[in-house]
Amino acid sequence: MANTVTSWFQSMRTAPAKWRRRNSTERLLLLEACTLLGIARLLVLTIPFRWLARTLGRHMQVSPPDAPAAELELAKLIGQAVRSAAGNTPWESVCLPQAVAGQWMLKRRGIAGTLYLGVAKTDAGAEQLAAHAWLRCGDQILTGGAGHRQFTVVSTFC
Repeated sequence: MANTVTSWFQSMRTAPAKWRRRNSTERLLLLEACTLLGIARLLVLTIPFRWLARTLGRHMQVSPPDAPAAELELAKLIGQAVRSAAGNTPWESVCLPQAVAGQWMLKRRGIAGTLYLGVAKTDAGAEQLAAHAWLRCGDQILTGGAGHRQFTVVSTFC
């Protein structure tokens, strides 16, 4: 926890310059992403997942592999905002809160996206599993893209 807070303070030194370089749309998306990351993190830690799942869309459904160009551009901005905000929160914003926040942002704008939950065996042994969540819109992975191919999909929400 102390390491997370220390790195957060270090990242805040460059935040004003980065903020000034963003346009108003990017700034609003960043503020929304930061707020939703906090809410998603709190809910992941405090409520049963089945309750949270109700806010994510239809279970075991996927969105189309293509999306209109305008929607895809906005979805990319949303993914960028979520990833950027996640790197600058004083709390841990790992893959699941990122995917949840991104899905909420897409749904709010009527953009179809799919949240994937996957598992993979760890190097520690066959008894242990690693979990991962990622978000896709069209053919683009918006959050959780790093290493997502090594995970077996066990659940989707659209």
